[in-house]
Amino acid sequence: MSRIALLLAATCCAASLPAPGLAVVDDLVTSALRTHAAGNADEAYQALIPSMADRAGDPDYDYALGLAAADSGRPAEAIIALQRVLSVQPDNAQARAELARAYALGGDIDTARAEFNTALADPSLPDPVRQRFNRIVRSYDTAIDGSSSVSGFIDGSVGFDSNINAATDEDSITIPLFAGFGPGVLGPGAVSQDDVFSEVVGGVSGVWSTSRQARFFVSALGNWRNNFDDGDFDQVAVTGTAGAAHTFAGGNVLSLSAQAQQFWLGGDSFRQAFGGVLQYTNRLSGGRALSVSGEFFRQNFDDDPLRDSNRYGVGVSYAGRTFVVSGSAGHEETRRAGADHLSFDFARANVGIEEPVAEDMNVIAGIGGQLRRYDDDDPLFLTARKDEQLDGQLGLKVRLGDNLYARPRVTYTRNWSNIPLFDYDRFTGSVGVRLEF
Repeated sequence: MSRIALLLAATCCAASLPAPGLAVVDDLVTSALRTHAAGNADEAYQALIPSMADRAGDPDYDYALGLAAADSGRPAEAIIALQRVLSVQPDNAQARAELARAYALGGDIDTARAEFNTALADPSLPDPVRQRFNRIVRSYDTAIDGSSSVSGFIDGSVGFDSNINAATDEDSITIPLFAGFGPGVLGPGAVSQDDVFSEVVGGVSGVWSTSRQARFFVSALGNWRNNFDDGDFDQVAVTGTAGAAHTFAGGNVLSLSAQAQQFWLGGDSFRQAFGGVLQYTNRLSGGRALSVSGEFFRQNFDDDPLRDSNRYGVGVSYAGRTFVVSGSAGHEETRRAGADHLSFDFARANVGIEEPVAEDMNVIAGIGGQLRRYDDDDPLFLTARKDEQLDGQLGLKVRLGDNLYARPRVTYTRNWSNIPLFDYDRFTGSVGVRLEF
């Protein structure tokens, strides 16, 4: 069970216990508890904290303050406030349960387990609450001693793609190096082609925790896309990842992973990529997280060795409860002499949301953009390539049953380039079914 699940379970147990403290609770505490119950823990904390100098030691006030501090990302303050409650009311099982949860939020699972054990020793504890506390303690034991889990998904879809080869819709262009010969006619593979396609994507991942701080993970992801009429642009990709992560006392995570990918185009091996990603994630209150990362990949192209390259990048992302904002930048440097026109700098930005609109339906939307600036003049077009790309998607995720979803989706890509060969737009529409396990 994840730490988040443990904390949610602890909250549910605490809510099942009798209300703390005094028979009469003043308006400040009552209002703060209502604000907290409405999901505004920080607002409740800000309302309570100005009175701490005068009210510290009042168990009702301290309980409300501890609850608000814990759920607004201030576990240290929550621990102090809840300890004051127990100094006055040592038999307050609800305050002790919240104290255990605050210790867990602060990363001290051992003390959290001990506090729950103390609560379990209370003979007046109702049996249903005692059973739930026992389950939480067993979950803490698992977190301390290590655990493992395996999950995955498979997604199948069919759709239409207006530009399966991401090519220009012009059938002829003028190449400056040969301008004296007039416009050149492009071959079929260099002009946009539409087609109906089917696609299958699947993945499986495993996580092994050796302690509450250390875990190892592996994953495999496969993608097969088949065009009904033109097999020259069929795509298959297989990606494997393995790594390790360390969770710090405050819940922040540092991970290092190695990754390898094999990509086939039209049934033939096209590219291999090998590299790694270092990422640090700062967990914030309210289910939010801020991550920074760095990556390095080495790419080899089977039939175009001039494109063999090393790729360096850095990124940052911010995840809320229903959205993710991310940005990245870096450089791809070719490794062979005479190929600087294929080296480029890049920068990207993306926003994605998944928002519930009905009981069994979420809207999924995203928009992103990227810039690419190449290092040297293209030998045919006599200018350095410059690209600006816009990507958007809109879809639904409709729950059909346990872990089974329907996923209709449309996407649009527009790439502007100063070299007409790479100037194109692309639209796809598809409907699929996704099973998660």
